[in-house]
Amino acid sequence: MNKTVLATLTLTAGIAIGVFSAYWFSGPQKALVLPEEKQVVKQKKPLYYRNPMNAEVTSPVPAKDYMGMDYIPVYEDDMTKPTNGAEGTVTIDPVTVQNIGVRTATATVTSLSNPIRTVGRIAYDEEHIARLHPKTEGWIEELFVDKTGTTTTKGTMLLSVYSPQLVTSSQEYLLALTSLKTLKDSPFEDIRYGAQQMAKTARERLELLDVPEHQILDMERTGAIKKNLHIHSPVNGTVINIGAREGQYVTPQTELYLLADLSKVWVFADVYESELPWVNVDDTVEMLLTGIPNKIFKGKLSYIYPFAEAKTRTIKVRMIFDNPGLLLKPDMFATVTINTQLQHKAITIPSEAIVRSGKRNQVFVVRDQGKFEPRTIVTGLSSDGLTQVVEGISAGETVVTSSQFLIDSESKLRESTAKMLENLKHEQPNAESHKGH
Repeated sequence: MNKTVLATLTLTAGIAIGVFSAYWFSGPQKALVLPEEKQVVKQKKPLYYRNPMNAEVTSPVPAKDYMGMDYIPVYEDDMTKPTNGAEGTVTIDPVTVQNIGVRTATATVTSLSNPIRTVGRIAYDEEHIARLHPKTEGWIEELFVDKTGTTTTKGTMLLSVYSPQLVTSSQEYLLALTSLKTLKDSPFEDIRYGAQQMAKTARERLELLDVPEHQILDMERTGAIKKNLHIHSPVNGTVINIGAREGQYVTPQTELYLLADLSKVWVFADVYESELPWVNVDDTVEMLLTGIPNKIFKGKLSYIYPFAEAKTRTIKVRMIFDNPGLLLKPDMFATVTINTQLQHKAITIPSEAIVRSGKRNQVFVVRDQGKFEPRTIVTGLSSDGLTQVVEGISAGETVVTSSQFLIDSESKLRESTAKMLENLKHEQPNAESHKGH
């Protein structure tokens, strides 16, 4: 037998042994395999269903929102482990905190100020305006001051008026003086006293008609009747308006002159409602005018009007300024800066940290790494991006200043879930009690 035949027999025997082994081992294994058991899948039952756009809107059964979107089922396994903080506290892993761009700031104690800049309008000081009317009827004979803008001093003669009533009153006074001279040596005291009272009454009547003292004295000295009444300026001021001219018949209703003392002026300005808490009477004020460059006028806020402008929703304030050299002229416009009072030792946080819901103001306080606690606060004044916290935050605490709306949404979801779980716990014992009965 040669080598080729021997190799062929050996190969054939090996194949036969392999086939037999495969048959032998495969057969018993198939016979021992048991039918595969069906796995029982336990279906998780949702706690409730929530609106996909608003986590606070929930339903105990599947539902759809007004856009046709299915409510999202919420399972107990979907909630993270409860935290040890206040209700609504959120725990977020550091990677997510970094991805959503959470920034923080520390509450600090500082002095808060808010200078208010606005536009002011210069006006007359209403407490130093004089409207001059005659006390009697008559005709203007002569105007001594006949131009508006003329500056006058107290006692300056403005005009003369011919008045029949003045002539009659002057005659009565001269007769009273003559009687007093005649009866001053009377042995009867009542007669002397009557003459004195008559002269006194006649003089008072002239004074009530605004007859100046110099005319009365001249009348007593000369005994001549004065037909013209001299009218003098009652104040230091500037003539703003002349209401009558020479030859014109005037009555007590006629405004002869409008005089204004411009040594002090008022300035009116409007402030917004949000700025009103800062404004106080006696605040110092600085004013600049384009017509008077490089000069700062200093005054003070004297009055805050008790009503708002319906169209502009602003509140009018009044300031008072000295006016040396009469540089400040009524109806000029100016830039006004109200230096409001400092709020000392105020706890402040960035205004952007506050979540304003309308009903309350809330911030998220960092309790630990990745742990954020919702906190309701009471706010005070705001200025330059900072807001005063009156209650709810202590100095040194850290608050979230960005992405807090995402955290707020998660917080509300956890809070509503916690309330739902609490309600379910209360409902289960009641259901078991009814079932036993």
